[in-house]
Amino acid sequence: MEMSLDDLKPSPLPKRHLELRSSMTRSRSGSDPVPVVTDDPSVPAVVRNFKNWTLEDPEIAAAVAAVRALTTVIKTTQGSTLQEVLHELELATKLLKECSSALSVESACALFTRFVTRTTLETPHFEECTRRLIERGDQYTQQAMLGRDKIGKFADTFIRDGLTVLTHGFSRVVLAVLERAHRQGKHFSVVVTESRPDGSGYVAAHRLQAASIPVQVVVDAAVAHVMDQVDLVLVGSEGIVENGGIINKVGTYQMALVASALNKPFYVAAESFKFMRMYPLNQRDIPTSSQEKFEICASCTPEDKALLKDVEVRNPTHDYTPPKLITLLFTDLGVFTPAAVSDELIKLYY
Repeated sequence: MEMSLDDLKPSPLPKRHLELRSSMTRSRSGSDPVPVVTDDPSVPAVVRNFKNWTLEDPEIAAAVAAVRALTTVIKTTQGSTLQEVLHELELATKLLKECSSALSVESACALFTRFVTRTTLETPHFEECTRRLIERGDQYTQQAMLGRDKIGKFADTFIRDGLTVLTHGFSRVVLAVLERAHRQGKHFSVVVTESRPDGSGYVAAHRLQAASIPVQVVVDAAVAHVMDQVDLVLVGSEGIVENGGIINKVGTYQMALVASALNKPFYVAAESFKFMRMYPLNQRDIPTSSQEKFEICASCTPEDKALLKDVEVRNPTHDYTPPKLITLLFTDLGVFTPAAVSDELIKLYY
């Protein structure tokens, strides 16, 4: 059964449990003050800052907040040698990975760590090296914040009048591409999957509706049913792996399979900080951190749930889509075929 916009109910957004406080600590470099999230001394500063920035700005990518938090570690370090600073960054990176399940945080931390290693080798003098690290860290954050706009420009020619676009779940990058095309006066419509288990498709639908973009929501199981009614598929990505495949919200893989079977182009929009040094071969190779658990059958009655109490439930949140099913990837570095991703990874890491 089709759903109208009147039937849409947004999924609850993550609650903001942390209380912001106005006190600030001055950074080592004397530049912008470093915000503090909580008075709880048991929460490490790098985690407080990371959570603070993601709460203050819902549009900021978790990876960008992570790099900003790592840069702040350098700004506030009490270390007097490069080895001490590297040790602090190593511990901070571990804490960030533990407090966030986002794959992009892992990839961004890896990229930043690689940059730090190169800089310390090229600039052995402590003060000069820390200055360069802070400068480049700030530049990286600023450039990453502009990434979505660059991706929108690269994807411009692919979003044309009269198209119907199918997307999956809530992706800030995909929404930025579609909203940009709409502001340019292009007339198109969007079909969004419900995106269980968290129902993030409803949030995306409301965002599109607020932008006056025609949108329809379908249940995940209806992907094959609607595929012949759309012109292209555009999804985001939690991670772009070495072979040009992607790790994304569960259901992306089956959407790509159906698109391939019906000869529909399957596009991916993602920032370059999501490039990962990972080479999965199948679904079992996805990192365990991305296999979170959700309540099964949230809409079931207590009686229905009682019948399932002895049934093993598998409820993965992400899946892997191989490169052969992907037409093009739109990134802030340019438009790539899946085969070109490995070359870009080499440039980023080496």
